[in-house]
Amino acid sequence: MTDEGGAPPADDATPATTAPTQRDASPRAFPSLSGPTADWPVRAADAVDRVVDTIRDRAVRPVLVGARAVVFGLLLAVVAVVLIVVGSVGFIRLLDVYLWPGKVWASYFVLGFIFVAVGAFFWTKRSGRPAADDG
Repeated sequence: MTDEGGAPPADDATPATTAPTQRDASPRAFPSLSGPTADWPVRAADAVDRVVDTIRDRAVRPVLVGARAVVFGLLLAVVAVVLIVVGSVGFIRLLDVYLWPGKVWASYFVLGFIFVAVGAFFWTKRSGRPAADDG
């Protein structure tokens, strides 16, 4: 049996043009980078990341630590001064009202003695410079 043009009938099982299917896809079908050039974007990104981390660790982090120390130190100093002043005023009021009514000078004397005693204690605990040889 032949077609009208005299050609043998086409086999319906095989198409005239074969398109690659997923089955036919092999590693050679899709070109890819291989060898030392395959991972250069990853290596470049890692190098940039290392440089940024190094700069941050050596420049930015010490500045942040120093700034935090200054801020927290100032905050602690302000709170300490406020507590000492409020505590002193409260202590003088307590002594003036309950222990020596009308004699504020005695309250000042007791508080002054306490401050001098605490100061003398810390004065003995200081670390002095080593004595220089005069010889």
